[in-house]
Amino acid sequence: MSQYFNGMQADLIQATGSWQKARVSQGAGACVEMRKLNDGQVAVRNSRFPDGPALVFTALEVEALLSGVKGGEFDHMAI
Repeated sequence: MSQYFNGMQADLIQATGSWQKARVSQGAGACVEMRKLNDGQVAVRNSRFPDGPALVFTALEVEALLSGVKGGEFDHMAI
């Protein structure tokens, strides 16, 4: 069982890699950041609240999301 859970403080999540955000969002101040965890899951946080809660997803859940994003399934949500 994973030591990570949804809603835990993002600053408590320790992993080999660092938090990463999209290059196009650099400097904008309102970014979604992702971090691959040592157990293969992925944590997601809001860069405006780096110590705030994080959501934790399985690799398959992230793969499904990214596939949908790349396929344009969420384009209607863009500003």
